[in-house]
Amino acid sequence: MMANKREMKLGAFFMIPGHHVAAWRHPDAEAHNVMNFDFIKRLAQTAERGKFDMIFLADTYAVRTGNHKAFEQTVNTLFEPFTLLSALSSVTERIGLAATVSTTFNEPFNVARRFASLDHLSKGRAAWNVVTSNTEAEAHNFSLEQHLPHEQRYDRAEEFVDIVKKLWDSWEDDALVINKESAQFVDGSKIQAIHHKGKWFSVEGPLNVSRPVQGHPVVIQAGSSEAGKELAARTAEVIFTAWQTLEEAQAFYADVKGRMKKYGRSPDELKIMPGVFPVIGRTEEEADKNKKLLEELIPEEAGVALLSGMLSVDLSGYPVDGPLPDLPHLEQINGGKSRFKLLKDLAEREGLTIRKLYQRIAGARGHREIKGTPEQIADQLQEWFENGAADGFNIMPPYLPGGLEDFVDLVIPELQKRGLFRTEYEGNTLREHLGLKRPENTLIAKIGETL
Repeated sequence: MMANKREMKLGAFFMIPGHHVAAWRHPDAEAHNVMNFDFIKRLAQTAERGKFDMIFLADTYAVRTGNHKAFEQTVNTLFEPFTLLSALSSVTERIGLAATVSTTFNEPFNVARRFASLDHLSKGRAAWNVVTSNTEAEAHNFSLEQHLPHEQRYDRAEEFVDIVKKLWDSWEDDALVINKESAQFVDGSKIQAIHHKGKWFSVEGPLNVSRPVQGHPVVIQAGSSEAGKELAARTAEVIFTAWQTLEEAQAFYADVKGRMKKYGRSPDELKIMPGVFPVIGRTEEEADKNKKLLEELIPEEAGVALLSGMLSVDLSGYPVDGPLPDLPHLEQINGGKSRFKLLKDLAEREGLTIRKLYQRIAGARGHREIKGTPEQIADQLQEWFENGAADGFNIMPPYLPGGLEDFVDLVIPELQKRGLFRTEYEGNTLREHLGLKRPENTLIAKIGETL
């Protein structure tokens, strides 16, 4: 591989037993292992064998509601991601471990502590995917009548992330002394309270976990709304985003990276990694066959319920082979605004019925779907990577384990042959994999009061 050549970053996005809404029905899916740690350990080790930068886990705080039949037709059980990654840290060695944790239904101190712990347990492989959550059902599980309005969620998230970073910095790297002879365990001058009092939170600090191995675990953000882009430009180091066309992805890439200068950040400090749902075949005919099988497995009720949830609009009363009804204006949506716009635009651009639209998004959920031979899959990834649309990709296997194994065994060797992806890990931490610098401790210089 050429020295210093820009290389793709790859995340293995695990949704058990696969990303497709009907993945569990696939004849080769190990649906019975959805809550089996040994199965997920095998997946993690497969991803590590493929030299993926990280494992990425999404999360939600509610079951997918809708009509009863749709509920029965979809997978609504999943491991809490932080717990799972803590377990996976002991059976992997190099691959990064990214967990989704919401800023709306958690407190900064708890989140800072958990990720600092995971970073120590994994020797520097932790990452936090910052989300604000987007469903009313989640709010109802946290003593709330309704979800916070979109802008308020992002306002809270911005303060939340700032506090977490301050807490990670509340210990200097060399604060631990552990001198038995002098009876000194820590140097108190190198541990600081943060004295945070803001609009949403009051947090004294310091953290009761020493500074993480990476300084800060890698911060990932997934929003593509205006508020989401601004938050990412200021705080994120990786963006997980969804786009259908090269032109859309290029515009987003340029937009977000162009916002970073005002926050004193270089564009290289942020890696943009769109989601990709690959349908792989050893021949084009096999890829077409694999795609058709997935479509045929979608129960109608489950497809409509999935689309309804993503649009925040109940579509169950409309003809499934008719067009989308008149939808609310974007500003009226309190769920995922960027995903709502993407799906609405897709349906209008291609004249899709409700059925055709849910078939399109049943696997990728609004992310880009690519289909073909390993060479054709590599071609499509390379086009975006080399034309200002992506720094890498979050790979979303249709079903597991086969969808992941095919990507590792067929596509990654093709990327490696082209010099687009590593053949071996060169570092040990996730920051090293991603080419991100270890952040300096900025808190200590600002706060003079010691414990």
